[in-house]
Amino acid sequence: MTSHVHTPNPKKPSFEIVTNGDSALDIRFFSEPSEQLSRYIIGLRQYILKQSLTNIIDLIPAYQCLTISFDSLQPGSESLSYKLNKLTHDFLENPVEIDRRPRLIRIPVCYEEEFAPDMQLLSEYTKLSRKEIISLHTSNSYLVHMLGFTPGFLYLGGLDIKLHCPRKKSPRLRVPAGAVGIGGNQTGIYPQATPGGWQIIGQTPFKLFQPSSSSPFIADPLDVIKFYAIEKRDFADFTL
Repeated sequence: MTSHVHTPNPKKPSFEIVTNGDSALDIRFFSEPSEQLSRYIIGLRQYILKQSLTNIIDLIPAYQCLTISFDSLQPGSESLSYKLNKLTHDFLENPVEIDRRPRLIRIPVCYEEEFAPDMQLLSEYTKLSRKEIISLHTSNSYLVHMLGFTPGFLYLGGLDIKLHCPRKKSPRLRVPAGAVGIGGNQTGIYPQATPGGWQIIGQTPFKLFQPSSSSPFIADPLDVIKFYAIEKRDFADFTL
């Protein structure tokens, strides 16, 4: 399959369609990550799904890309790139409203020492006190741009520039489920215990990923997350 590059309406992002292995295509946008770009990507995903293309298996949104996984043995796979190019062009010229209302989700976080092994490091790096870090981290609202890395991991935009901090040079072998971290210019939450390299500044008692539920993830792209601080003695009292 060949790559297609398209420059739409000047107010809309340019894109290209490229192969990703032998059974996936990427619609890649030439724009910096932003709320508007995420809205385009989620809206485009919704638009393509409504076309009922029989060989598509999944559509996976990311910061600057929508990946389309397809069954390469199904008829029509060779022309899928051309179909997606036209659909993307049509959508960007006439964007369709997203058919779900984004939610505001408030998530409790305990920032006390037991749950925040990197708070001191972040304090030294940013020249901010623990109290100032907590205040800044809980003051902003965070847009969910995408889920990834592990099931339910939230990639959140909107971190105050004063809290930006590089990832660890050597990742931890185990970060507990619910750990809240900062990595570069992002903040996020680990839904499962896993290795990880973000600076851990707190932990939530909420379960972000419940695979047996009909809605396994606590949030979806374009939802808004708001953190609020809780004390250690109250940690066990919170249930989702």
